[in-house]
Amino acid sequence: MVINMGNIRHSIDGNEQSSFAQSKLLYVSTSKYEGDWQSILHSHPFSELFYVVNGSGSFIAEGSEFPVSKNDMVIINPHVQHTEKSLRTTPLEYIVLGIDGLSFSAENIASAKDGISMQTASGSVYKYNMTNSNVYAYLNIMLEEISRKEENFETVCQNLLEVLLICMLRNNHLSIVQMDNSILNRECTQIKNYLDANYSENITLDTLAAMTHMNKYYMAHAFTKHIGISPINYLLQKRIQEGKSLLKSTSHSIAQISTSLGFSSQSYFSQMFKKATGKTPIQYRNESHREK
Repeated sequence: MVINMGNIRHSIDGNEQSSFAQSKLLYVSTSKYEGDWQSILHSHPFSELFYVVNGSGSFIAEGSEFPVSKNDMVIINPHVQHTEKSLRTTPLEYIVLGIDGLSFSAENIASAKDGISMQTASGSVYKYNMTNSNVYAYLNIMLEEISRKEENFETVCQNLLEVLLICMLRNNHLSIVQMDNSILNRECTQIKNYLDANYSENITLDTLAAMTHMNKYYMAHAFTKHIGISPINYLLQKRIQEGKSLLKSTSHSIAQISTSLGFSSQSYFSQMFKKATGKTPIQYRNESHREK
């Protein structure tokens, strides 16, 4: 800092690097509850920031509920099912930001004033009061830029997002985790390896979602995109493949084989086997024995 003849100059060395290079502002929306719509549980593959401008009500995340009121910021990590519920006497008015490329982590946030930390089956939700911050001012500038759509308004909004995130990080309880496709691909590979090793078990989308802490519908979509086939179809394909091997190499009955593969019944196994191969299990076994 240099002081000269009543002037004060603060120097900035420019060495700090942005921690949010991979983050992307997807949207900014405003809502006010007027009794003409019913919010339902939903989830996203990205994070959301839910800032209460006015009113009061409650926030619901996968069965748990907590109160929200003016100046509360609710942080919703990816894949968490959530919705809000407004009090008719003091209707909620809020601003929501969708942010791709990062998630949030917090320690001991519940010990902070008005702080709530909640772990769900799919991820985390955090809330704390931001009365003494400039968050609302930055959100209003962001909304103004988006409404006017002047030149480079998207760049301005993205930069305002970084300013907003820095303000939030000044709360000692909060940290930000970068997300990338490698994390998602690792989860999909984990699911594939699990299916390969446990194909005979009773496996559902709920089983896989609980294992990976992902929303089951997004998990199924991600797996299909990464592996090229849905998790349930991959499981069926694996069972048919193992069924072929057992039909060739053992004298087990069709009922025994279907049970060992995890099928609910012999008839269902036979139906799926013929659909996949064009032959019944008996036909496949007889043909494979004739070829020896």
